[in-house]
Amino acid sequence: MTARTAEARPRTAVDEAADAHLEQMCRLDPVSATADGLQGHESGMTDYSPAGLEARAAHRRRTLASLDALPVTDAVDEVTVAVLRERLGLALARHEAGLDGALVGNIDTPVQGLREVFDVQGASTPDEVTAVLDRLEALPAALAGYRESLLAARASGWVPTLTGVRTATEQAVEFAGDGDPAAGFFTTFVDGLDLTGTPAAAAADPRGTARALADRATAAYADLAAWMRTDLLPAATTDDACGRDAYALHSQYFVGDRVDLDETYAWGLEELARIEARMARVGRALDPDAPTGDDPEPVAAAVAAGIAVLDADPARRIEGAEAFRDWMQAASDAAVAELGGTHFDIPEPIRTLRCRLAPSSSGVIYYTSPSEDFSRPGQMWWSVPEGVTSFSTWRETSTVYHEGVPGHHLQIGQTAWNAARLNRYRRYGVWVSGHGEGWALYAERLMEELGYLDEPGDLMGMLDAHALRAARVVVDIGVHCRLPAPAEVGGGTWDAAKVLAFMTAHTRMGGASTRFETERYLTWPGQAPSYKLGERVWLALREDARRRDGADFDLAAWHRRALDLGSVPLDVLRKALA
Repeated sequence: MTARTAEARPRTAVDEAADAHLEQMCRLDPVSATADGLQGHESGMTDYSPAGLEARAAHRRRTLASLDALPVTDAVDEVTVAVLRERLGLALARHEAGLDGALVGNIDTPVQGLREVFDVQGASTPDEVTAVLDRLEALPAALAGYRESLLAARASGWVPTLTGVRTATEQAVEFAGDGDPAAGFFTTFVDGLDLTGTPAAAAADPRGTARALADRATAAYADLAAWMRTDLLPAATTDDACGRDAYALHSQYFVGDRVDLDETYAWGLEELARIEARMARVGRALDPDAPTGDDPEPVAAAVAAGIAVLDADPARRIEGAEAFRDWMQAASDAAVAELGGTHFDIPEPIRTLRCRLAPSSSGVIYYTSPSEDFSRPGQMWWSVPEGVTSFSTWRETSTVYHEGVPGHHLQIGQTAWNAARLNRYRRYGVWVSGHGEGWALYAERLMEELGYLDEPGDLMGMLDAHALRAARVVVDIGVHCRLPAPAEVGGGTWDAAKVLAFMTAHTRMGGASTRFETERYLTWPGQAPSYKLGERVWLALREDARRRDGADFDLAAWHRRALDLGSVPLDVLRKALA
């Protein structure tokens, strides 16, 4: 790995243009810059107003217009230009359709982003704490700009959905302390800051000065929640479908390729049935008395029987969130140690992955990338559902591989480290969900192939996770494109109730998590199917390479070649690996 890195690729005009684009985007969107690990933009907040959205769109137009005049010198430049054209073009198409200003839901909107940026921002030095306080001071204006965009979207004909407004309101209330500001996130957060050496320390009451900023941020979230209840909610519709045209654009953006929605919907049903048939076989191995047969009822019963055996096994259960976090950390460390130097090249800076408990309680597990200098390592965050104190290891073994190594951490961390080959934009400015989430699902399948999921419980956990990803291909496309629902949920057109019923029948997340996931699909169209669609492409590309190379096929070399591209649209990936 060191030898490969030493062969630094000369900088090109395309590299300079791509990095200049990224730097300006960081200035225009410092919240995303911090979330992505880009340094130098830790103060201030992103402008989510119509003016802010248009400023970012105008910058994308200027960059696109400049590409034709750039000399393309090598294959890396070819990919960079293709990525810029595709990513910026789709972002502009979403902007021109008014989709970037009408974001209301329980995930990936300014409601969450403006709060979650404080989870990943450094706060250990006086300069870092000063930047945190500056950003905190700017938060109320950022929420006000977000409100402006929602009003402008309504004036243009956008009708918010009841699900979107309700879920966003609930989270805003949670961030504001649910009626008790002293219990809100921001008060707790600033009370943990060391103000020594900051400008705030010179105030007569340093802690009171910081608390005042927290109080204003808390009040801003409370005001947003109240406005959503009184202004947005009465105008909301119960129809959660975004419509086929908008969905096609959302889907292409998240996948990085055009998707045949009807074919993919049918494939999702077939893929779910295939996975559940495997789960039933594992269930019967765990419980020999489980029902046999290939019809839906005995399959479901065999799955339930196997899971009951796993859940009843005390050796597969850990008490306490901190203890479970430590288990995840140990599993992650072991994967890094065992895979590094055998199946993958893992550079020293990305051999550290920190498992952490998130301040929220949504139940999701997610990954955040390392900072550019790797002073902030890659981190796996786990948001513990409220009231949950007992945890099953069998459910999360494959999740550790998905979020860590060889999943997101290997892929994203290695891209960040690969400065000798890739420009800054390619390393930090591109994230295509179908590529990245597809790789993470592929990584889980790879760990099964390598023998890491031979234990029946761990295998059942992986299959259960993949059943979830297949089920949401069905419901996400089904509800937003108004396709016919299967007979098991009553047929007819998909709606929120049928989505919840289908997810409850085909996943085993628990009531609160199932509702959160269902609301995610209803309010974030096109993203959830990108996982399985990406995995489908990764598997197909690997098989193409096997057929092409025959006995000369080298899996480790193929992985290295693929990962060296960084995150790219799936259509670009397909062409680059051909």
